[in-house]
Amino acid sequence: MITPIDHLPPGKKVYFASDFHLGVPSPEQSLAREKKIVRWLDQVKADAHAIFLLGDIFDFWFEYRHAIPRGFIRLQGKLAEIADSGIPIYLFTGNHDMWMFDYFPKELNIPVLRKPISTKIGNHTFYIGHGDGLGPKDYTYKVLKRIFANKMSQWFFARIHPNMGIGLATFWSRRSRIQNTKVDEVFKGDDEWLVHYCQRVEGRQHHDFYVFGHRHLPLDLPIGERSRYLNLGEWVNFCSYAVYDGQELTLTYFEKQPA
Repeated sequence: MITPIDHLPPGKKVYFASDFHLGVPSPEQSLAREKKIVRWLDQVKADAHAIFLLGDIFDFWFEYRHAIPRGFIRLQGKLAEIADSGIPIYLFTGNHDMWMFDYFPKELNIPVLRKPISTKIGNHTFYIGHGDGLGPKDYTYKVLKRIFANKMSQWFFARIHPNMGIGLATFWSRRSRIQNTKVDEVFKGDDEWLVHYCQRVEGRQHHDFYVFGHRHLPLDLPIGERSRYLNLGEWVNFCSYAVYDGQELTLTYFEKQPA
């Protein structure tokens, strides 16, 4: 859980981003994207009251006891700088980086969150998460997620030498849907499963804003008459993120305009 942000100081904002998928489609393209993300963090830290990163920051991540995946040091350094300055950062796991354990909390003082949370920010209530395995359908992935989240599965994977384990997992991750840099996500209308999920949650408890990643398509949709669902898109094609200023939650883009 996180501490509710009951008061947003004047001029301060809360930022949300997701699905950087660092590591694909190639080391060169990943590095260029990482540098862009660092530029974005340098820009938003000037007025950020908090930053939420909603999963799939890395296209693959596994923490061994004494080893982590090579690379991404520019992002880690910038996150450490921001966290050390007193700006809280909240990091959610996604389906590509669910094997985060204690590295970010211990080394960078950044808590890792594994499930959607309900919290208050300023004058509004938020429901925030990555978005994988929620809503109807996608039964095969839901089974796989239970296997990957199982501590015994994690223990067995940790027994593989990092050179082989990280190599195999990185090879597998490059077969993911984000590997093709062509934009192939389309709006599914009544079949948007995260919309169904938000509607179900809203039926139990009202939230002003629902914020998710995972879908890879920037979306801003109504949930009933009093709520909105924003999907943050991804940074391979869109470089999209959301910003909350205490009154409005706005979907916007960094160094790129929507097509």
